[in-house]
Amino acid sequence: MAGHGTPTTPLTPAADGPRSLGIAAASWHAALMDRLLDGARRAAANAGVDQVTVVRVPGSFEVPVAAQALARTHDVVVGLGVVVRGETSHFEYISAAATEGLARVALDESTPVGNGVLTVNTMAQAEARAGGPGADEDAGYAATEAAIRTFRALASLPQ
Repeated sequence: MAGHGTPTTPLTPAADGPRSLGIAAASWHAALMDRLLDGARRAAANAGVDQVTVVRVPGSFEVPVAAQALARTHDVVVGLGVVVRGETSHFEYISAAATEGLARVALDESTPVGNGVLTVNTMAQAEARAGGPGADEDAGYAATEAAIRTFRALASLPQ
C-alpha cells in the first residue's frame, strides 16, 4: 500500500538546507500535474527552500533529461509526471524509462532526486495519489520531502 509507513516527523526549515529545488514536470494530465506541483511547492516552502525552479516538458519520458539539467544547478530535484496504463505496452516502457532515468540522474549527478512520477492502472488511482481535495496521498509533496530528507542525511555525513 502506497503511503504506508510515511515519516511522521514534520518537514521544517533547517540550517542544513537545501536552498534550491528544481522540479522537472510533465505536461500530460494537466489537472493532476497542477496538484502534484502544488504539493511539491508546499513541501519546499515547509522546508524553507529559498529557490524553486520549475521546468515543464512534454511527458514523463522527458522528465529525466530535464531533471539532469536541473541537478547540475540545484541542491535537490524532483521529477513529476503521470503515466496511466493503456491497452499497449507503452506504459511499461515509459514507466521504466522515467524511473530508471531519475535514478540515473541521482547517481550520475550526486544529487538527491525525488520520484513523483505516478505509474498507475487507472485515472482514479492517479487522482487518489496526486494530492488535493479528497486525495488519499500527495505524491508531489512526498517526492519532494524524500529528496529534501535525503539531502539533509547526506549533509550530515562526515566530509
